[in-house]
Amino acid sequence: MSRVVPNAASPRAGNLPVEATSFVGRRREVADVKRLVAGTRMVTLTGFGGVGKSRLALRASAGVHRAFRDGVWLVDLATLPDPRRLTETILDTFGVADHASTDPESRLADHLRDRQLLLVLDNCEHLAPEVGALAERLLREAPGLHVLATSRQRLNVATEHTLSVSPLPVPGAAAGTVGSQPHLLARFESVVLFAERATAVQHDFTLNDENRDAVVEICRRLDGLPLGIELAAARLRTLTPAQILARLDDWDRLLTTGPDTAAPRHRTLAALLDWSFDLCSPAERVLWARSAVFAGSFDLAAAEAVCSGDGIAAEDVMDLVTGLLDKSVLHREEHHGIARYRQLGLIRQYGLRRLAERDEASRLRGRHADYYVDLVSRTARVAFGSHQVEWLHGLELDQADLRAALDFASTERLDGAAGLRLATGLLYHWINTASVNEGRQWLGRMLAMEPAATLSRAQALWVAAWLATIQADFEPAASLLAETRSLGERLDAPSLLGYVALLSGLIETSTGDATTGLAHYEEALDRLRELNDQHGVAAALIRLSLTHSALHDDGPAVAAAEEALAVCERSGDVWHRSYALLALGIQRWRQGDTDQATEWELESLRINQGLGDRLGIALNLEVLALAAATEHDHVRAAHLLGAQLSLGRSLGLAPGDYTHLTAYKDDLVDQVRGAMGEHAYQAALGDGSALNLEQTLALALRDERSRSPAVRDADSSPLTRREREIAELVAEGRSNKEIARRLVIAQRTAESHVENILVKLGFTSRAQIAAWASEQGRPVSAARP
Repeated sequence: MSRVVPNAASPRAGNLPVEATSFVGRRREVADVKRLVAGTRMVTLTGFGGVGKSRLALRASAGVHRAFRDGVWLVDLATLPDPRRLTETILDTFGVADHASTDPESRLADHLRDRQLLLVLDNCEHLAPEVGALAERLLREAPGLHVLATSRQRLNVATEHTLSVSPLPVPGAAAGTVGSQPHLLARFESVVLFAERATAVQHDFTLNDENRDAVVEICRRLDGLPLGIELAAARLRTLTPAQILARLDDWDRLLTTGPDTAAPRHRTLAALLDWSFDLCSPAERVLWARSAVFAGSFDLAAAEAVCSGDGIAAEDVMDLVTGLLDKSVLHREEHHGIARYRQLGLIRQYGLRRLAERDEASRLRGRHADYYVDLVSRTARVAFGSHQVEWLHGLELDQADLRAALDFASTERLDGAAGLRLATGLLYHWINTASVNEGRQWLGRMLAMEPAATLSRAQALWVAAWLATIQADFEPAASLLAETRSLGERLDAPSLLGYVALLSGLIETSTGDATTGLAHYEEALDRLRELNDQHGVAAALIRLSLTHSALHDDGPAVAAAEEALAVCERSGDVWHRSYALLALGIQRWRQGDTDQATEWELESLRINQGLGDRLGIALNLEVLALAAATEHDHVRAAHLLGAQLSLGRSLGLAPGDYTHLTAYKDDLVDQVRGAMGEHAYQAALGDGSALNLEQTLALALRDERSRSPAVRDADSSPLTRREREIAELVAEGRSNKEIARRLVIAQRTAESHVENILVKLGFTSRAQIAAWASEQGRPVSAARP
């Protein structure tokens, strides 16, 4: 492979235009393009229209100009409709005279054969086959030629290297600190671009407290698409940022003020999207429109189930998805080893309009809802098997589409029973994602729509009662449970009656009647054992252990928890295993064995961390705080209590009602407060409350760098040393798999670190991580150990 060697050629060789407007950001992308152009002979920048491929190509080309003896030459193919004129157009750029005696490709090859230059072919998507074939020949016959192309899709040249150009980073929804720390906005190139373009049309424009939130939301809603941001900023001649934001739903009328010098398709966002749509094959257009029904990311199985039929065979969906990925209509991401796809918001809105034009919107929404009803039903059936973690993480990724399916079921009356099954089957999802209130609201809506005395209604009532009990809302829980019991008896549903007894026991013990609660648990255990419901048996045994422990019945408490562990081992039930360990930890702590109690709780916590079970994590934190207080580690106890209180509030949770530890906790809190002093105790409690979930887990699991909220890196980075190391590898363009191999860790561990980095920094993409890492400058190896 040839490499370009810099020389002292005139910087004026070639025909690159002078940039008319400022170039914002893209430092890493510019460096990547320059590196690729120097080291390879054919580079194609791909990405959706308006993402900034042309500007990036021009900026990078200008940066390598001196490396090419015969200059850098730009050929803009945007307005060339006839592929037969391709070669002549390039010849015209070089000023090569027309000689009819030789064919144009031969003349062009002859002209380039002894030259060392970079040929920039801009906007190639509508001529992709012809450009690819011509580039292949020229690279073969002109050894000093390098080609840099921009296109919605690769050109399929044998030696081609592609670089996908992403939208500009935007402040993520999790970046709630931006309002209080406006200086952070300088990290987000989308916001910087809006501000710079806004200044061009309104000279005194500045980001301030009055317009900052609107500008951030505009950039979010436009997905960081540079063309959309520039068109929105141009409207500041007439509107304020808040008014622009209010009109973004009508973007095809709002974003129509591109400069007259721009290509026609870049003057309005609608024209750009129409152009992209027309470049797709008929089948790709159908899939674009149909896949817009997905509110979030989706996998291939979902696309095959929802988007096939009526002219698209399920077995053809994969190739059509590939085509839309190639054209940057879909974006690929990977979670837990599974490829998923998503559309940018503007692309999805356009697709939904096309779907409505096809008169398919209602039918596709129905198929979409049917798919997620079936998915949740299948998940519920295996919720406690060997794929438990995989299914629960999958539901979290599907959360936007689950909400869309629930909305369809509740507004279009898809099927009352189906809506109930959907809301009911998401019980553990509501708990995992700290969405207990949302779960109760959906269940309430579905129950109101389906008053018939059915088994689906009875199961939904039970789940609604369980969620109410988690929040210590016992009066409505008891009312819901009474109706559940009545329906269970009428419908002769022994399994349901077993779970009614289980939940009745929890309500009784939580409201002070442990003896009656024990009787309910024994009834539940007998019923569920008779039905060979291993997971129900494990749940009943765990409740029995906790209640016996509260009554100081040490032998039965340990025996029940150990039997629950054995049941979980046989059935592969990870979820209930964590709660059995929780119960054992509580019992050991009550017996004075704080070391063993802590070990059980930490093992339980690791399981809950993997499951994403925030209820379980909150319960573990409570016991770990009590163990720390017992060992007179008062600061750690206060930090853990603060973190547990914060997490409990987010769940609407009263952990003491679940674990029967309220009285013990009150006594030990008094001891910790007395030992530390009120001021120090409240400060430590506040430090613990300020921790996010990842920091809380690090604290609880005794990560030495995060053991106390006071421990910070010398450079005040919010990331741990390992996270900063991974951020630098992301900035190098390494995949999760490559990071895992480099650091000798599991790929899932690498994925978890990347997701933690996104949350801590308030980012939504790897590109933002890369930009942040570049701005930090100093490598991890230079940081204080």
